[in-house]
Amino acid sequence: MDLFTSTAPLMPIPIDDGELYFLERLPLDGDAVLQRLIEETIWRADAITVWGKRHLQPRLTAWHGAARYRYSGMVLDPLPLTPLQLEIKHAVELASGHQFNSVLLNYYRGQNDSIGFHSDDERELGQNPVIASVSFGAPRTFILKHKYLPKTVKLFLGNGSLLLMSGKTQANWQHGINKERRYCAPRVNLTFRKIVT
Repeated sequence: MDLFTSTAPLMPIPIDDGELYFLERLPLDGDAVLQRLIEETIWRADAITVWGKRHLQPRLTAWHGAARYRYSGMVLDPLPLTPLQLEIKHAVELASGHQFNSVLLNYYRGQNDSIGFHSDDERELGQNPVIASVSFGAPRTFILKHKYLPKTVKLFLGNGSLLLMSGKTQANWQHGINKERRYCAPRVNLTFRKIVT
């Protein structure tokens, strides 16, 4: 089943010291994709090292693609990209004009799941990496904080949305998703990236 056709162009979001582009919705059935991702993915509950201490990540993750990936004291060996992931990757590449060979999946099971502020700036990603973030399921607020200036950007990422971070974004900004006080239904986020070997 081909879930994807052509997409509207990505719209730029002006920020200092970086490049952001946004597409409100890829042409697909976001609810059906979400359910398949939850059911078909082999999810991991991993611990990471933060300030010298080990903590269980407040979400489930999976790593698929071309090569091993290291972050926060973990080493992830890749699983092959699944047929559904390949279809999503194809749609992202058509929309963005960039090629990717790996994807990190994050499963936010509810309002208590989150991701701390970080930059995707690992050596395996090369200089000025392009990161394509696709969200399915419950909308969540994506927050970017400038590393050196008192500037914050908040984006509402809905079901089927695509956010592209490129240029100096990872060098100058951190991003994350906070816990919520109110109930949140499940959400799966895929961040496509190109591992440089």
